[in-house]
Amino acid sequence: MNDDLVIRIESGIAEITLNRPAQRNALTFSMYEHLRAFCEMATQDASLRAIILTGAGDKAFAAGTDISEFHAVQTAADGLAYEARIERVLAAFESLAIPTIAAISGACTGGGAAIAACCDLRIGTASTKFGFPIARTLGNCLSIANYARLSSLLGAARVKDLIFTARLMDAQEALSLGLLTEVVVDHARLMHRARELAATVAAQAPLTLRATKEALRRIHAAQALPADDDLVALCYGSADFREGIAAFLGKRPPNWEGR
Repeated sequence: MNDDLVIRIESGIAEITLNRPAQRNALTFSMYEHLRAFCEMATQDASLRAIILTGAGDKAFAAGTDISEFHAVQTAADGLAYEARIERVLAAFESLAIPTIAAISGACTGGGAAIAACCDLRIGTASTKFGFPIARTLGNCLSIANYARLSSLLGAARVKDLIFTARLMDAQEALSLGLLTEVVVDHARLMHRARELAATVAAQAPLTLRATKEALRRIHAAQALPADDDLVALCYGSADFREGIAAFLGKRPPNWEGR
């Protein structure tokens, strides 16, 4: 793919590494598109039995979308286009017939947390932190599809708690809620366990796993989502969003005005 998204396939298991450790593996638009291209390839590869998604190093799985990419988002229409673009990637990854495992060390926030929420299994380290601190940073919002995913995983009350407080959930809380299925001590052990788990999954009857994934996806999809264009436009078209970007890049607290 490219240096920022490294893919290794061996014995029917694909390992995808978000590879920008100096930027806490923040996702560029190019990385999103390469991930979507991988999904298209994977649907044609009958030899694949499991996929591991992880971030390079132990500091972050992915610290969201690279904030510099948001310079292209100037209007409400740009915000709608951005959310639609990201949803195409998330939906492609979520819809894969192949089981997916997120191996999470450190920060798993924003777009990174959204991708992890699309995976079938999530394992982490003691340093894992999960959340969407957008009310503290950019002043944008999630798409309604992402709110639905998170509500399904965590419940509406917990989603409100995370968004309203902008706090990050630690590994033990995530484990207690079932967001993580396992927590290990460090990144080296995480990758060993992820590969071990992928091998276990890859050895199971692929049609059983495929049918289970698709059945649960259909149950979730049967809950028709209401429109959210007005909500996305409200946030991305606001002066607060532009202030959030400027404050983040300027390393200062934002001055929210609610407009």
